Formats: sequence, C-alpha cells, structure tokens
Amino acid sequence: MIAEPDGPEGRLRRFATIWSRAVFPATSTSLTRPEFEELLLPLARRLSEALRARTFEAEEGKAVGAALVSAHCTDPDALTRSLECVDAYLVLYCGGDGSQEDLRIRSARLQHAMAAGFAQALRERTLAEQEAISVAALQAQGVVAQALHATEARFRAVFEGAAIGIGMADLDGNILQVNGALLRMFGINDQTMGGRNVREWTHPDDAPQTWTLYDELVRGEREHYHVEKAFYRPDGTVLWTNLTVSLLRDADGNPQYQLALMEDTTERRLLNLRLRYEATHDALTGLPNRTLFFERLEKALGAGNNQRFGLCYLDLDGFKTINDSLGHAAGDRLLVEVADRLQSCATAPGEMVARLGGDEFVALTTGPDTEREVDELAGRIMNALITPVSIDGRDLTVRGSIGIVEGPAGERGPAEVLRSADITMYRAKSAGGNRFELADPEADARAITRHGLTTALPAALDRNEFFIEYQPLVHLGDGSVRGAEALVRWLHPQHGVLGPDRFIPLAEHTGLIVPLGRWVLEQSVRQARAWRETYGDGVPLRINVNLSPCQLTHPGLVQDTVDILERTGVAPDALCLEVTESALIGADDDLLKPLRRLAEMGVDIALDDFGTGYSNLANLRRLPVSILKLDRSFTQSMQQFPADPVDLKIVEGIVSLAHSLNLAVTVEGVETGAQAEQLRILGCDTAQGWYYARPGPPERLHDLALVDATG
Repeated sequence: MIAEPDGPEGRLRRFATIWSRAVFPATSTSLTRPEFEELLLPLARRLSEALRARTFEAEEGKAVGAALVSAHCTDPDALTRSLECVDAYLVLYCGGDGSQEDLRIRSARLQHAMAAGFAQALRERTLAEQEAISVAALQAQGVVAQALHATEARFRAVFEGAAIGIGMADLDGNILQVNGALLRMFGINDQTMGGRNVREWTHPDDAPQTWTLYDELVRGEREHYHVEKAFYRPDGTVLWTNLTVSLLRDADGNPQYQLALMEDTTERRLLNLRLRYEATHDALTGLPNRTLFFERLEKALGAGNNQRFGLCYLDLDGFKTINDSLGHAAGDRLLVEVADRLQSCATAPGEMVARLGGDEFVALTTGPDTEREVDELAGRIMNALITPVSIDGRDLTVRGSIGIVEGPAGERGPAEVLRSADITMYRAKSAGGNRFELADPEADARAITRHGLTTALPAALDRNEFFIEYQPLVHLGDGSVRGAEALVRWLHPQHGVLGPDRFIPLAEHTGLIVPLGRWVLEQSVRQARAWRETYGDGVPLRINVNLSPCQLTHPGLVQDTVDILERTGVAPDALCLEVTESALIGADDDLLKPLRRLAEMGVDIALDDFGTGYSNLANLRRLPVSILKLDRSFTQSMQQFPADPVDLKIVEGIVSLAHSLNLAVTVEGVETGAQAEQLRILGCDTAQGWYYARPGPPERLHDLALVDATG
C-alpha cells in the first residue's frame, strides 16, 4: 500500500528529501542525489522513531552520525548542514502530536548525539588511515634493498592520497616534505613551505607539555606523542589539529626523521564550541544559564587563599501579571531588557550574571572583599530596575526582590548557597518586595523546617499523628463547665508536639486543611457523644470546633457536617463552629449561605477573635452568629488591679451590644480569678483560659464536669 502524501510515511519522505538536498553538495559520494536520498531515508526513520520513543536513546543519534561518515559525508560542512536540517525540520515533519517543547528538547539532544557519533566515527577512520601511514613509513625504512622501489611507490601513494596532512622533517626541525592535504589545511603552496622550521609554529594556546614532548622525541627518548595543537595560517586564521608525531629511525636504530600526521579539527572544534555555548547560555537573553552558573559557583566556592563570595538572587515582582495581561511575547521582551540592565551591573572582574529560568536571575561576585561588594552590586541592580521598561507603547514599572548570601569560600556547597539565597529572596518578597535582604541562618532553618513540615503533612494525617486536646468553656455565673474547645496537635516524629500555629497555616496553604478539618470535626463530635453517654443530659457539654477560611469556602462543608452529626447520633445543638472575624470581613451572601444553613439546623456559630480586625458592629446583624468570642487583648489589663477603665468601658459596651442582639459572649485568655470576677460583673457569659484549665486530654474535662455535676 502506498502511503498517503500527508501520512506519517509521506512526511518522513519529505524530511529525507530536504535532508538529502541540503547535504548532497558536501558529500564525496558517487551516488546520484535520488540514490543518496534513498540512503538517508532509513536514517531519517531512525531519527523519527528516536524523537517519539517512550525513553530517549542517545545511541540512535550516535548511530546516525556514524552512518553519515560511512556514507562518505566526512566533510564537517556535511555534519553542520545535517544538524541544521534536523533542528529545523525533524519536529515539524516527524513530531506528531507530542508536546512541542519536549520534542524540541529531545531534538536538541539527538543533534548532540549525532555530532558525537560523527566525531567518533571520523576519528576512528582517521586513526585507521594514520595506522596505515605509519606502517607504510616503517616498511619504507626497514625493507630490504631489492624491494625499496616498490615500497617507496606504495608509501608515495599513501602519502599523496591521504585525507590527513603529512609532513616529514629532520631532527633539527627543518621541513623536508609535506603532502597536498597539509598544504590545503594551511592554505599555502609547496614553495611557501620550503625552508620553514617546525619550531616556528608556536601558538599561545599550546599545552605546556607540547614542546617538552617534542624535545624528548627528537632526542630519541620517546617514539611518538599525540597532542591537540593550534597553528596560525598565513591569513591570520587559526587551524586546530589533532597532531601525532612519530620518530623514524635508520637501519641501525638511530633517530633520523620525524613524521607528523595532522587531522584538521577546526570545524569540529567550532561546532563543539557552538554546542557548548548553546548548552551553557540562555536562548532568550544570551546570559549564562543554570548549568554554567553552577560551574562558576562551584569553582568560586572551592577557591582557597581567604577568598569570599557574594550572591544576589533576584526574582521580579508581579511578572506573572505582565505575562497574563500583555502576553508571553511582551514578557520575553521585558526579560531581555532586564537581562541587559543586569549585565551592565556586573562588569568588574569576578562578577557574572546568569538567568536560572523564568524571571529568576542571579549575580555572583568573588574576591577578598565581597561583604562590601555584594551590597553595592545589589544596590546597582535595584537602581537599574527603577527606570520603567517600554513595551508596546506601555511603560512598565519593574520591581524585584533580592536575597543575598555572602561568606567565605569552602564552607558550603552550591546547592546549599542557592537554597539560602532562594529562601532569603522569598523573605524579601514576603516583606513587600522591591527590596533586598541578607541571609539569616536562623531564618533559613525556620524556612527549611516549614518546608519539611509542609511535605510531611499528608503522610502525617494517614499515619494518625494528629491528636486533639480540649480546653473547658466555663459559665461565669455558676462556674459550671458548659463545653470545650477542640484544639488539634501534631505529634511529629522529630519535632515532638506541635501547636496549631506551627502547621495550620501550612495546611491552609496546601489545601490539606479540608481533610484535616473534617477529621478534627468528626473526632470532636464523637468525643461530645462520649461525654453525653457518660454523664447524660445532666452535663450538657458542647464542643467548639474551629473553621479555617479555606474550609468556610469549601462546597462540602454543610454536607460533611450533616453526615458527621448523623453518623455519630449527636444533635446539632451540641456543636459550635468558630469562625474568625477576619474571615467574615466583607463576606457576601454566597460566603454566608453555608453558615446560615448550619445555623438554621441548630448548630451554633461563634465569631472568634472578635475585636482584632476592623470590627463593624453594625455588620453583626447580618451574620448568622449566636456567640461572640472576645479576643484576649481586651482582657489583659484586667489581670492587674485596678483595671484600665477604658478597657472596662469597651468590654461593657460590646457585651451590652451583643446581648441586645441576642448574642452570648465568651472571653478568651482568662488567667486570674480577678479577671474572671470582673468579666462576670461586666455580664460576660462564658470564659476559657489557664485560670480554669489548660488544654488537655478529654479525661480532664470529664473530671471537671463531674465535679460541677455532683456539686
């Protein structure tokens, strides 16, 4: 069956056609162009399959690169054209419906593998030619007299026809003979080469041991050596070679000549430099990328001799808003402009700027006095961001948050330094942004601990590491226990017992507060049932459970509460849900609807921490609450005698207003008998605090309730 023109096979054929047309002019094959296309078709299929394979196989790319050498595509230009063709057309014609970004990344890796396979195959072919030449040279000097003419003929054929450069010189370095390939490498003629001496060909990039090896060879102390060496051409350009120099001895074994074999690696070196640049620089901004930055940072941190380092970690404030509102193209132009400004800030020796990804940049400075230099560098960066950036006629204000880490080299690794800078940067962002902060080991430790707690939260719930303590609610009129507030704790394997202030914000941030809150609610309601079963209706204990803002907006709140009450057989009036005042500031009807439904069922709703927010007393009438819980800040002055008359008036006014709205008043933080008495006089209904009991196991509440019930 013939494949449809637009089917996978048709697209593969078009890719092979484009490839053959691009590469054919740079080949040394006797095939016609259509025949050469048929030769490339299976190679194109291998690339296509490797591009879309479940797992990436670099060997496929290497095999294709080696196959190009086998197909006589040995000119470096053939490899360059092949890589350009694969880069431009492989994903387009063979990518299918996969992720374009992932396919582009895999295509780039295939190109690297092709280049490696091509270089290895060309190297093996060159070494084979070198071996043949060396054998011919040795045979030429050691053959018996009657075979001399035939041997010299064979040597001449190899010498003149070899694809690599060959030259012979005496032990003083005077060049005696060179072949055509070597002349073409240098771009000179035979007359120009005459009279030259090997020692004239020094180059600043010569390895330190190059001329030491040469001297040892001409003295007869070694038979050969191999180095990578650069030569200047007459036009000033540089020729890079793989150079092998061998010593030729006479019949008595005395050194007589030196034989040089040169492989032109200039194009390969330029290709490797280009691939290296692409692998270590950001494609959008041209700045060094994460890979190159880590290399430089690792080198800086490994320096000795009292060297120090300073690192600025920059994250743009509000960059996501620019991307979302103006588009990613505008965001990219903004990043390019920011990169240019940062580059101008780090021009001193030992300074560099890199882009880690997204809108995150780093600036590094090294030297003996980085304590001062890194502060100056951060200041230059902040000043460089002040001027608005013009994008599509809009002047965009650029702000950034910077975390600074500075210290002596040799004490920390790159990952630890970057983590500290990242943590410090987010501390600057949390403080309002558009500022820089210095790293603080204690703050780092707290942030790392928070991260560890955040990642451990889901497993902790599954492993039943949470437990609940109960703090009694006491009636101020007769001192009886009316219920308790449920307070969740975490028994962490490493950190011990953690209070809710350590993990509830983390649970809210991750969304785990919903299942955790559901678990607390069910455990607390079951405990309320156990109390009522133990003490009967003579001790009507009510359980208070806190609701976070995240739970309040969860669509399953009402149904979860109904299901728990029905499963446990507990009446709604035994449950009170506490919601903070701040969660209800400006609440609309949609947010209040679930609370109203619960209140209509008979569940009490308490407004917790009342007085800590922007209290709108008139707003109380529209809230479905039946209890106000005064924050402890109102009653702290009552611990001393006499109490602050202003605080007394405020509490008295709030109690009077609450009672006029048929709201009961509970006071938190009662720690002394004087406080309790003063609050009773002011008309407060219930209270809780250390004066009565600290939060504890449910058995402690049993004892308190039993004492109250028996008199």
